[in-house]
Amino acid sequence: MTARRESELAAHGFFWEEGLHFPFSAKETRAIVAAALEEDDTRHDITTAATVLSDRRARCRLVARQAGVIAGLPLAREAFEQLDKAVAARIDHDDGSRVGQNTTVMFLSGHARGLLSAERVALNFVQHLSGIASLTSRYVEAVAGTGVHILDTRKTTPGLRRLEKYAVRAGGGLNHRMDLASAVLIKDNHLAAVDGDIRIAVTRARAVGPAGIKVEVECDTLDQVETAIDVGADVILLDNMSLTDLRDAVRMVDGRAVTEASGGITLEAVRRIAETGVNWISVGALTHSVPALDLALEFD
Repeated sequence: MTARRESELAAHGFFWEEGLHFPFSAKETRAIVAAALEEDDTRHDITTAATVLSDRRARCRLVARQAGVIAGLPLAREAFEQLDKAVAARIDHDDGSRVGQNTTVMFLSGHARGLLSAERVALNFVQHLSGIASLTSRYVEAVAGTGVHILDTRKTTPGLRRLEKYAVRAGGGLNHRMDLASAVLIKDNHLAAVDGDIRIAVTRARAVGPAGIKVEVECDTLDQVETAIDVGADVILLDNMSLTDLRDAVRMVDGRAVTEASGGITLEAVRRIAETGVNWISVGALTHSVPALDLALEFD
């Protein structure tokens, strides 16, 4: 896939954003973190209030107990700052950094009550997002040298999509469309609603969508791939195909469209799939079932 083709697709929503830019403004970040702190009722932390003197100060470190890629530190820092305006925080490994086991990621110094009350909210953000970034990086490493891009999907936690897709970028992946308004993706259920007629679906999409809109079509069979090429689809999603069918589909497309493999992609299989010659591999597991990265707040 040429840089020009990627640029064209990015302009029409297939890549929501490239590069590592935190997706929220300072105001939005404050609101997200404030809601999380309120959910945990941190202003009424009865355990901390009962055991820790109000003027007690403390120092602590955010430590990665396992190797991985870090994401979500702006949210963690905001959590501590909202409960202690005078807290001092030093980040030694920014989002997107690869860290080894037992690496200190951030140092904090401030009122003990604020640090303790914010601890769980801060960790929840960083552990979850770092888990996504770390798993994404493993997929990216697995296809290194093939020229294939690892993409996410819309299989995200409700309300956390922009953060989870940001974490994918922190791990070296790219974002597929952000939402239903970002691009046309005609899937099997859309085709079922038009009696399986790819020509009708694509023609209607081009007639109704914005001028120049790029169209992706999900194909389960090589016959569907052939029709999608003939009707001028820009991206062809090869869903749950065998390695043999993937190779045949890539040869059939012959550069006339971008090819995307999807469906049950595992770390064990992703390299073999990449070697079929597809351009993209989209992996729902990056966001919908990822384990948290083990990080902890250790007090001195």
